[in-house]
Amino acid sequence: MAYKERMGDGRLVEMSKEEMIRDIEAGCNDAAERGKISALSEDAQERLLDIMISPERVASVEPENTVVFSTDNGCHSLYGNFSEAGGVGLPIHSVTANMLMERALGFDSVFYGWLDFCFKAAKAVITQHQQELESILMNTVSPCIYGAMPNLGGYYKPDGPFENVGDLMAEGKILEGMEVYERLVDHAKEDIVWVSEQLTRVGVDCINIDTTGAAGDGDFLSSLKACEELKKQTGLSIEMGMASEFVMGIHGGLEYDGNVLAGMYPHKQVKMAEKAGVDIFGPVVNTNTRQSTPWNIARAITFTKECSRVANIPLHPNMGMGVGGLPMAEMPPLDAVTKASKAMVELAGVDGI
Repeated sequence: MAYKERMGDGRLVEMSKEEMIRDIEAGCNDAAERGKISALSEDAQERLLDIMISPERVASVEPENTVVFSTDNGCHSLYGNFSEAGGVGLPIHSVTANMLMERALGFDSVFYGWLDFCFKAAKAVITQHQQELESILMNTVSPCIYGAMPNLGGYYKPDGPFENVGDLMAEGKILEGMEVYERLVDHAKEDIVWVSEQLTRVGVDCINIDTTGAAGDGDFLSSLKACEELKKQTGLSIEMGMASEFVMGIHGGLEYDGNVLAGMYPHKQVKMAEKAGVDIFGPVVNTNTRQSTPWNIARAITFTKECSRVANIPLHPNMGMGVGGLPMAEMPPLDAVTKASKAMVELAGVDGI
């Protein structure tokens, strides 16, 4: 018997049960080998197979297993109409979009973030952000999260004052590139802290430092330092969402709390986040577009389950385009989204999505 499944790029394909069993085992083993962690048990793999072969269009959990939602640009899925973050292009305001997310779609939090989604860029429009957030807060009840990313790449010329670290290293100027990269860390940290402090003045409930580590170990370090300072100065709730399952070593020697950041997988990333004072951690597992969804979900569950095992703070894994076992598509297919989410809750023991 053939079952309809997805590939990592979203294509609909047919797979036999035997093919899915092989892919689930291979995905688990890939994660276990890379992260030096335990693979899913045979019982867990069998349960994942049951979820994957379910004929329903939408998979769900039992009522007692429901979890909360936090969002990264959730409201943009309604009024956005550009490729990077998708969206259906409804002609509505961010306030209206968040009211719909809360009142019609049942989301547990509302969200605001500028389309550029970068703390550095947000500095120039912080007054507008304060006004927007105040309107959202006055018209909604759920906790309001403001999100942006450190984006160390935005500090390179011509957008910023620094030489491009990648170019310097490509030219053999390794030490010079490392020195520039170290300076970038403090600049990004200061911008995250300053923007967040301005938003506390209008009552934002949580800051989502998102896509952390996209520009490597310095990107992660700037976020950790910013979180540490914000917790001391404001006590603000902080969610940290990662950019990748693996922290790239652009510098390679940067440390936090005596630990080298380069090369960390989710189960080690979360310990750094805890040390910095993060309240909610969003682990990421990247999707391989050439592999099936059963392979990708099995791999994502294996990494996330280990992260959940060692974590002392709530986990909200990033489940979107190209991460969390989901296909790399602007609007991931509903069948893949719900099966992956169900598996995250039941098998990885996450606290939210």
